Amino acid sequence: MSTEKPLLLDTVANAAVDYKSRQVLRSNSGGWRSAYFIIGVEVAERFAYYGISCNLIMYLAEQLGQSTATAAVNINTWFGTASLLPLLGAFVADSYLGRYHTIIVASCIYILGLGLLTLSTMLPSISTSNYIGNNKVRLGSSELQVNLFILSLYLVAVGQGGHKPCVQAFGADQFDGEDLVESRAKSSFFNWWYFGICAGSSVAMLVVSFVQENLSWGLGFGIPCFVMVIALGVFLLGTRTYRYSIKEVKSPFVRIGQVFVIAIKNRRAKPSEIVIEEEACRTLPQHSSEQFKFLNRALQDKVCTVNDVGEAKAVLRLVPIWATSLGYAIVFAQTSTFFTKQGATLDRTIFPGFEIPAASLQFFGGLAMVFFIPVYDCIFVPIARAITTKPFGITMLQRIGTGMLLSVICMVIAALIEIKRLKTAKQYGLVDMLDVTIPMSVWWLLPQYVLSGIADVFTMVGLQEFFYDQVPIELRSVGLALYLSIFGVGNFLSGFLISFIEEATGGDGKDSWFADNLNRAHLDYFYWLLAGLGAVAFAAYLYFAKSYIYNNRKSTI
Repeated sequence: MSTEKPLLLDTVANAAVDYKSRQVLRSNSGGWRSAYFIIGVEVAERFAYYGISCNLIMYLAEQLGQSTATAAVNINTWFGTASLLPLLGAFVADSYLGRYHTIIVASCIYILGLGLLTLSTMLPSISTSNYIGNNKVRLGSSELQVNLFILSLYLVAVGQGGHKPCVQAFGADQFDGEDLVESRAKSSFFNWWYFGICAGSSVAMLVVSFVQENLSWGLGFGIPCFVMVIALGVFLLGTRTYRYSIKEVKSPFVRIGQVFVIAIKNRRAKPSEIVIEEEACRTLPQHSSEQFKFLNRALQDKVCTVNDVGEAKAVLRLVPIWATSLGYAIVFAQTSTFFTKQGATLDRTIFPGFEIPAASLQFFGGLAMVFFIPVYDCIFVPIARAITTKPFGITMLQRIGTGMLLSVICMVIAALIEIKRLKTAKQYGLVDMLDVTIPMSVWWLLPQYVLSGIADVFTMVGLQEFFYDQVPIELRSVGLALYLSIFGVGNFLSGFLISFIEEATGGDGKDSWFADNLNRAHLDYFYWLLAGLGAVAFAAYLYFAKSYIYNNRKSTI
């Protein structure tokens, strides 16, 4: 590749090449022309993912015979695994295959998992239901069916783990952050990216859940498989238009890992030995003295450079924001589990003879996002920009915090509505009549779904942009994987919390907070608990966000 500088430097895309490793110009590569392909792929992938996940609690409970608490814990574990595997996917992409080839390999694994999942639902099932007193007891499906189903789910998680961090980072790579026009387009890209995935997931929640409950579970899982095949084809169509980041010779994972290993090994070094050149100091992000001393120990070994330590510090300083966002992630985990089970007990009749599936209620959360994202991008940001004089209206951390506060309010509303549902069941004498619909409209749940969706527009999009923007260019897949890991750990914490509460409140023949008979359960107590945890996490977030110093000063101007 030629090293000569072109005459028109302003037209060259920085640190990017085309599919043949040739230097590219902004005018004929990347930008929205490439982003449209990538957003389209993500729309299809989210359709497939939510097509199998939105109604998963009903399949586990009704088809595989699991209790409500067990099904919720299993779903949280799967969601958690699916959200943590992007760390592995980012490592493979940044260290070996690159983002483009990782996406292709991950898509093939994804399609295989979806295909096997569809096959598992078609195997002979021995699932039946019996009654012991007023309690409905479900007997399990065949061992082969259960094992194949679980294997397929985790294959999907592996495919998603390679797909998720790379597709989003690859899409953002199509915009040059050093160019003012493309930098603003990149910020808009994150909004419209989320608009696309909300649209894809919303359609899946509405259409696929209906197919699963009213036509066939096999067809309901087969449609997402077919959509993922189309997604892979669409992605390959854009190959010639993409910008490809120039790969570093040494993996960023290796560089950062080396810094921490050496820093720990040298942790007993005397303070007087921890010295760094004055010029190098000015190039590193600001940190607390303890972080600074800890990481600078790595500079005593010639294996690490000042740049390596700078990258490690850039990742380390994200930890407080990562940790305090876990409260939001725990709340987020409930929309596909207990929210759905609540809806299944209420009157879901749209017109005589037609009921919407309980899982399709998640559509309204997605619909709220789809409507609010254009409002945020086209109305809220310009108004906020006029007030704050910041190019993006509000900072990324302000955006994240706003959504965290809304999620706390969402859980308060959910608790109040659950109290009303329990009172209605008691009022009509339906507490022990499991197969009788409570005479309360399912639309009572609409506020908690809508508010949850609006909160996601602030926090989830804000976290995506924050973890992409606040790491070095070579670490952007890592940054997005760290963002996704928030929801992975959040789901694991949610599963642990549910298991602990189930054990603590359900002994000696008592009904736990998550009893299979929701009319004798206490989801309202659980929602109050989550509101409290969310409020504590929000307070801790404010403390750390207030003192955070952006790596990229353009983020705050």
